This record gives sequence, structure tokens and C-alpha cells, in this order.
Amino acid sequence: MRVALAEDGALFREGLIMLLKAAGHDVVGWAAGGDELVAMLAHDAPDVAILDIRMPPEPDGGLVTAERLRAAHPEMGLLFLSHYAETHYLMRILQIGTDAIGYRLKEKVGSVDVLTDTLTRIRDGEIVIEPVLAKRLVERPRGEKKDAVAALSERELDVLRLMAEGRSNNGIAGQLYVSAKAVEKHIANIFGKLGLHTDTSEHHRRVLAVLTYLRSQDNGG
Repeated sequence: MRVALAEDGALFREGLIMLLKAAGHDVVGWAAGGDELVAMLAHDAPDVAILDIRMPPEPDGGLVTAERLRAAHPEMGLLFLSHYAETHYLMRILQIGTDAIGYRLKEKVGSVDVLTDTLTRIRDGEIVIEPVLAKRLVERPRGEKKDAVAALSERELDVLRLMAEGRSNNGIAGQLYVSAKAVEKHIANIFGKLGLHTDTSEHHRRVLAVLTYLRSQDNGG
């Protein structure tokens, strides 16, 4: 897959380039800042652009850069990397888009398998959220959706946490050691309890279910 990246830390940037090449990806360009990357990709968009959240232009240049890239290349995937799993970063990322986008911790993408899995899912149009952040948001619901959250069973919370990571039904089934049919039933229950009715697509309702938690966390401070 064709990948470009912007990262102002020279050591991490070089290591990431080596890792991408070792995984067989075509690194078509790299830069230390967002402005340079936007100019570099003006006429040749890769499959996925990898962005450090905290880079020039400061303070959160990766987010500003992503907004510009998504406007110029709507089909291009975006992967944000950070040392920190922060709710406010995720909320801003989801304002940029809920398709072909991801947020992972730098320390968690240090293997060929994890990095390739993340990039592949983003290229295929999925949303990929760092598991520790998805788990935290699901386990600590607050705000206006508290009653709806309280109505979910422990297993439904497990399913929603994996949905928040961007996993498919089969992926959730594999993680929980249950059948895909059981996962479908749990997801239907989640949609019902959160008031997400069948007048929208399942993909859209999955995103809305995750956003319900993110917004309740955000509203709760």
C-alpha cells in the first residue's frame, strides 16, 4: 500500500519509515510538518497518510493538516499517532470524519503486524480507535446518556468496546469467543437501548453507538 507520513521527531520518523518498508509498503513521501506534507501530496495522494498529532504547525498540527488533506483528498485514509490517548483528540478526529480514519498510540504500532492491520482497516474505510481509549470511554460513561449506558449488560459493553475499536462482527466474535450470530444479537440490543433505529445503515448506527459514548464522556467533563 502507498503511504506518506508527517512526524517532527526525526528518530521516530526514521524508525516508522523502516517499519513500513519492512512490512512491504511503498513510502511515497515524508515530512517533519503538516504544511510540507500537504504540498507534497497536492497531486499524488497515497492510500493512507500517517500524522503525528503534535507537530508543526503548532500546537496540534496533525489535526489541522488532516482537515486540509481530507478536504483535498476525501478518499485518502488518515492515521493519527500520539504518545497520549486523549478524549479531546478523539472528538476532534471524529469531527474530521468517521470513515477511513484511525487514532493509535505510537507505542502500540511498533510491530509489522499491528501497523499493517491498522493501515489495512483504514484503507478499507473503517474507523480504528486505540483499544485502551475505547475501553476507558465505554467503562466510564457519564453525562446525558448515563441511563442508556446503565441499561447495557456487561457483555453488551464488551461488544460496544470492540465496536469502538472499529472491529467487524467476525472480529468481535473472535475476541469474545462467541458466534457471529450472537454478536449480531448483542449489537441489535445495543442499537435498541441507545435508540438507534433501523432507518439508517448498520455502519452509520455503529458509528452513532460509539459517538454516544464519546459525547456522554465529553459532556461529563
